[in-house]
Amino acid sequence: MPPKDTRIAVLGAGNMGSGIAQAFATAGYRVAVRDLTDKELQRGRDAVERNLNRSLERGRIDADKKAQILSRIEFTTDLTAAVAGTRLVVEAIFEDPKVKQALFAELATVVPKEAIVATNTSSLSVAKLFEEFPSPERCAGLHFFFPASVNKLVEVIPGPATSPATMEFLVSLCYGIRKIPIRVRDAPGFCVNRFFVPFLNEASRLVEEGVANIATVEAAANELLGTKMGPFELMNVTGVPIAFHSITTLGNAFGEYYRPSRILKEQFDRGEKWNTEGEVHPSAVDDVKARLAGCVIGIASRLVEEGVATAEETDRGARIGLAWKKGPFELLNSLGSISGYEHVDKLHRRWGVTFPVSPRLAEIAISNENWPLSTVRYDKEAPIAWVLLDRPEALNALNSSVLKDLAHAVTQAAADPEIRVVVLSSTSGNFAAGADIAEMVKKTPADSLAYTTTGHAVLRQIETLDKPVFAAVDGYALGGGLELALSADFILASEEATLGLPEVSLGIIPGFGGTQRLTRLVGPARAKMMILSGNPVKAPEAYDLGIAARIVPAERLREEARNLALTIASRAPIAVKLAKQAVDGGREASLPSGLALERQLATYTFTTADLREGMTAYLEKRKPKFQGA
Repeated sequence: MPPKDTRIAVLGAGNMGSGIAQAFATAGYRVAVRDLTDKELQRGRDAVERNLNRSLERGRIDADKKAQILSRIEFTTDLTAAVAGTRLVVEAIFEDPKVKQALFAELATVVPKEAIVATNTSSLSVAKLFEEFPSPERCAGLHFFFPASVNKLVEVIPGPATSPATMEFLVSLCYGIRKIPIRVRDAPGFCVNRFFVPFLNEASRLVEEGVANIATVEAAANELLGTKMGPFELMNVTGVPIAFHSITTLGNAFGEYYRPSRILKEQFDRGEKWNTEGEVHPSAVDDVKARLAGCVIGIASRLVEEGVATAEETDRGARIGLAWKKGPFELLNSLGSISGYEHVDKLHRRWGVTFPVSPRLAEIAISNENWPLSTVRYDKEAPIAWVLLDRPEALNALNSSVLKDLAHAVTQAAADPEIRVVVLSSTSGNFAAGADIAEMVKKTPADSLAYTTTGHAVLRQIETLDKPVFAAVDGYALGGGLELALSADFILASEEATLGLPEVSLGIIPGFGGTQRLTRLVGPARAKMMILSGNPVKAPEAYDLGIAARIVPAERLREEARNLALTIASRAPIAVKLAKQAVDGGREASLPSGLALERQLATYTFTTADLREGMTAYLEKRKPKFQGA
């Protein structure tokens, strides 16, 4: 995560720009907001104050916090002054490509050479916006969702030349301001708007065709998606013009299905809001739900197949950005793949090539399977395997799905001869905040026994892997999260990490090995102090206690983890494996037994080609080339 002295500029003081600036300032960053006139700047300042006053009234912040946030934001009409010394510039003016490109041309002459430049576009091509910018490797899309001060979703969109370092910075920064980023490809509508805007359009088309009235469509959509605000009410809140312009853009890109309905255009031309009053007709609800489900599932499965986003990111975008209870693929799985496919195919038969059916969806329907969704991401960066918890919206809370996916990822790493080190971490700024309480509270004693048995088996699988495994921990590692980290060979923690076993505050005890592994690590007295009080410790104290083997700055955690993993991977694989076995085996044995084990394993290394290579390389003053033989 970038340090809090990072300076950020936001260009544009409108609804989005002021909200983005507030989000950065709330997280502790200093922000310069630039617009063309003092009147526009005052409007932006007033918007921030209104938002903060609402938070103050609801008890979310106090007066001192409000003053601190406001003190971190400066407003200026001077572009050069706004961007001076910045690490990031976020453009947040209105959606006109020519105006944006003119601003970027001006910006290129004054922005610091090391600064990253992002556009907060919801629909325009990132590649085209930055095609004339002199350093495209430091440019990307950063699509905040309205209202930016509150909505946690951000789409991070690379252009064709965007560097991995730029993407890593932006993703890390999003987590640093308590947003949930999803990485998406530069394509029309990106990820969420690609299916959400047609969903709004399909709702209006249902009314136009007489399938149902507005009130019935609202009710059916809310029932289908578990929402409180239907498509027409949403358009009233965010603006009918936004829906109309967005679907027009998608229609130009994808064809007839995406063209705006007649009544949506008429509503836009009149400049009026929808009238959502009326009687709900239950007989039409199922037909409405089928059409809306077909729209969402059909488009989402296509965009995933095209590589715009993963299914997991697509669902996350719907849940976080749109407040849907289920994302498109969770919806598909709840309906059943056969039923979901039939809804999609019905739209395809009507609209043809402009609404194609995903071949993957067809395959899943034929086999009557669920669309696979994982809570753990496996990134192979040979010789490193990154096993990353990927439920950021739930602070990576552990549940049955996470345990299953962890076991699968560890098995994959164990079977891959190119992998020499496994790093257990997360995709977000938190490692794991414990068990999923929503799942735990429903368990019977028998369920609990089965769950803890599974947890023990998975963590033991990690602990006994014959390759080194270490946990790179940032943010919260609490309860089951810390127990998971303790199953690794050691913990590399960020300076901002918080570690603890707070289970007794919930009426339970650590059940994934915490009472045993922590005790063996720090001794019974210190283990009891942490477990019985339930109080967590910060990283420096965790280091002093011996829980964390090393602590590093948060913004360098992944880099330091990678460097350490590469160092371990450069050593003789057999020697590393046997050294791990000697430490683990000797820990539970008497000293004479442990020494005997060490002697046996050390003798075995003299039978290996790696030993001859290592010693020969030392004598020849060159780097060894170990083969693991």
